[in-house]
Amino acid sequence: MLEVAHLVRRFGDNVAVDDVSFSVRPGALTGFVGGNGAGKTTTMRMIMGVLATHGGEVRWQGHAVTAADRRSFGYMPEERGLYPKQPVLDQLIYLARLRGLAAAEAKRQAQSLLERFQLGDRGRDKLESLSLGNQQRVQIAAAVITHPTALILDEPFSGLDPVAIESMAELLGEYAAQGVPVLFSSHQLDLVERLCDHLVILAKGRVVAQGAAVELRSTGPARYRLGVTGDTGWLDTFAGVNVLERNGSGVLLELTGASTDELLTAALAHGSVRELAEVRPSVSEIYREVTA
Repeated sequence: MLEVAHLVRRFGDNVAVDDVSFSVRPGALTGFVGGNGAGKTTTMRMIMGVLATHGGEVRWQGHAVTAADRRSFGYMPEERGLYPKQPVLDQLIYLARLRGLAAAEAKRQAQSLLERFQLGDRGRDKLESLSLGNQQRVQIAAAVITHPTALILDEPFSGLDPVAIESMAELLGEYAAQGVPVLFSSHQLDLVERLCDHLVILAKGRVVAQGAAVELRSTGPARYRLGVTGDTGWLDTFAGVNVLERNGSGVLLELTGASTDELLTAALAHGSVRELAEVRPSVSEIYREVTA
């Protein structure tokens, strides 16, 4: 397990990361979300030892993380770190050799990953000749080429087309199935909601919410969609109900004290009921609420 415990990082008088704690469980995809400047990249850099901490620690398998531990992690930085004028295959092999793979295995892994990302025929091309999306695919290949024990990925889906997004999601799922802790940041909240087992939401350097998506979506007042025939004005004075939105004869509301039985009884007294269904907030809605 990868654990972040009370991390702090300052830049002058600015506290960029303020007492941040969370864990990335083995075999789980953990989504790390927050606006620009929330502290995600800074936290990831401290996990990888690229930045020193000003408080707290990073733990791996129950002990303070070491340089040797970090060498076994796969890392994809925000600023892509490959060589634009070098052939794609050569630099993947080079990076794999630096991490301890034998030459033959490094070449096999590099070619296999390029094939997986539909780049098998581009291995001899210089990186700069590839589109930005394809450069992103190569960067992902570089992060996973040495069978990492943990994956730390900063915006891995940025710039990818829908086909590449699905390939990337499948790849991360395979690593998670092998017991690898996977932490990735993304601004694509619908994608995070679909893929992740666990979410960590950051705002102004602090964790403002974390947990399984289903747990986060169940927090807060219960919301329901009520569909009736006739006028819904009676809801404005009905105790224990807060009307959020009206759309014709449909109403989105929160129960702030009333029960669903009480609501249904009152609705039937005012006409026919076509629908009464619970509405769970999306991760995007949760994000807007906790970061407002």
